[in-house]
Amino acid sequence: MRKLDRSFSLLIVLIAVLLTFGGIMSGGGYLSLFNLQSMTNQVPEIGLLAIGVMLAMCAGEGGIDLSGIAMANLAGVASGLFALSLFPVNEMPVAFTITFVVGCLVVGTAGGILNGFIISKMGITPILCTLGTQMFFTGITVVLSDGRAVRIGAPGPLYEMGNGFLLGVPWSFVLFILVAVVLGVVLRFTRYGVKLMMTGSNQKAAAFSGFAHGRIIITTYGISGLLAGLSGAIIAARNVNVKWDYGTTYLLVAILIAVMAGVKPEGGYGRVVNVVLSAIVLQLMTSLLNFIGLSNFVRDLAWGAMLIFFLFVNRLALVEHFAVLFASVQSPRASKSQS
Repeated sequence: MRKLDRSFSLLIVLIAVLLTFGGIMSGGGYLSLFNLQSMTNQVPEIGLLAIGVMLAMCAGEGGIDLSGIAMANLAGVASGLFALSLFPVNEMPVAFTITFVVGCLVVGTAGGILNGFIISKMGITPILCTLGTQMFFTGITVVLSDGRAVRIGAPGPLYEMGNGFLLGVPWSFVLFILVAVVLGVVLRFTRYGVKLMMTGSNQKAAAFSGFAHGRIIITTYGISGLLAGLSGAIIAARNVNVKWDYGTTYLLVAILIAVMAGVKPEGGYGRVVNVVLSAIVLQLMTSLLNFIGLSNFVRDLAWGAMLIFFLFVNRLALVEHFAVLFASVQSPRASKSQS
């Protein structure tokens, strides 16, 4: 827990520092309502993918989902083509939007379940499995769209989902926070959450406890796929078009967000709230670099520096954890020797 608390506190401090520094450097323009709304509107699509990466890491076995953005693009293209074949966008916007969003969720969930099935039933390493399905999903998307962008259009409800506001807050960000809260509660207070963390932290103990390991893995990757599908729907709502190669850098960014959030790569360790804060930190930093006119090369440098910094912080916290554990083991021995 100490490691997670340290990550939480550090992320809060970074948010405060970035907002303060950005406000000073821009003369207040960085903190304008328009710029804050623009930044929060860009967080959900990558934040949802990062939560999916976190869930896969928590499952253990070196678990990681590399297929997230490919799954999101497949969900957007496949669902878009299906909805377009059924409903005229301008004449039936509500029916089109419902069909499109539900289709994205179904396609994403199916892809995630496929990942979970291959990993749990066939014994394939998660990183290799999801690397393969990433290429598989991308190939299907290219075939379905002939490599071209699919124009979804801007039907009212879908446009509102990606670009509208609720009391000044983007609807997409509100949806992202609601999803994060629900998942946070599930992981903290349900049997599934307990089993997931135990499976990731100690698979042998979980097996002897009678956990259905395969079911946990399939459920976890299914949820990750569901989040990717929702991300695909938000991407379409924000951009009007969907394409097979959208967000080519999102995979590495999602992993970076998970590492910054203090998620334990070995499994059994992670908090959704930290992932949300981590996604906000990264967006604040990226927007600040763009705001002051620095190139994308500087952005990549800053991302790399931040990754190394958080790896060091997490490593330091792990060393402290073992030091405390060693001291607690030694103290009873010392008291026995004195007696």
